[in-house]
Amino acid sequence: MSIGLIGLLDDVAAIAKVAAASLDDVVSQAAKAGAKAAGVVIDDTAVTPGYVIGFSPKRELPIVGKIAAGSARNKLLILLPAALALSYFLPWTITPLLMLGGAYLCYEGVEKMLEAIMPHHAHQHEAQLGTVALNARSVEDEKVASAIKTDFILSAEIMAITLAALPVESIWKQALVLALVAIGITVAVYGVVALIVKADDAGLALAKSDRASAAGRALGRGIVRGMPVLLKILGVVGTAAMIWVGGGIILHGVEVYGPPAIGHAVKSAAEAVAHAFPPLAAILEWAVEAAISGVIGLLVGAASIPVVGFVFAPAWKLLKSFLQDDRKRS
Repeated sequence: MSIGLIGLLDDVAAIAKVAAASLDDVVSQAAKAGAKAAGVVIDDTAVTPGYVIGFSPKRELPIVGKIAAGSARNKLLILLPAALALSYFLPWTITPLLMLGGAYLCYEGVEKMLEAIMPHHAHQHEAQLGTVALNARSVEDEKVASAIKTDFILSAEIMAITLAALPVESIWKQALVLALVAIGITVAVYGVVALIVKADDAGLALAKSDRASAAGRALGRGIVRGMPVLLKILGVVGTAAMIWVGGGIILHGVEVYGPPAIGHAVKSAAEAVAHAFPPLAAILEWAVEAAISGVIGLLVGAASIPVVGFVFAPAWKLLKSFLQDDRKRS
């Protein structure tokens, strides 16, 4: 009897070791796959604070919370099962869908550039599009809906890039890795966003604190003065990242479906610049590829502005009107 119990305990220990090894493998794969999507994650982190600017301090964290909840819902309830289903049944659709998402990022980036350079034309374009939310009762509702819409595209890119980076495994293991990446990235991105949007309040409290030292109060004043500059820099970085990431995704798709000469030309240009300055070879190679991706992103974004204004905007207005009427009837 005791020998049987010892054998059972040995079996349990062996199963526990296998489970622990499998869990370590899942976490390792999630970390590696998540790192592949670093460019999109940086984009997401840089873009989101812009949706909170202009609201009262009391509403900043609730707005970030709403966007984070929408992001988690997008990733876990919509994109995760959709990514697994597409990879299993229609794997050939993933790259074209990624390219569509990349084109949307280019459009968003160029639209933000248009808003900065020609605000009048940008407002006319936004008026054509109408609101994103079906029933926007306030500016906050519209901002949250717009942020979740942009996050949906970024999250789709993250999930697709993650899935493409995974080795062939069981569908349950892939689902677990995708879920870990989705939760980890959502917590990281919106945790950083929350810190960014509340940094000025923390700085103000520190500057006014009687318990803080002179150096601490000076630090608080520095944070308060520096945050508007940081937010402007983040806005520029977010816009540039949208165009660069979107252009890079489209370039990768063209390399897959288009003439091989395009991909070879980009690689050759990057390698030629890198070879000219060997000490900075890796940085220069990346910079050239990023610059080419940015140019492609600008061209695609500029071309998509009239397409969205004259094709997608009227279609969205018709669909929104239909959905609103359907809700009223129900």
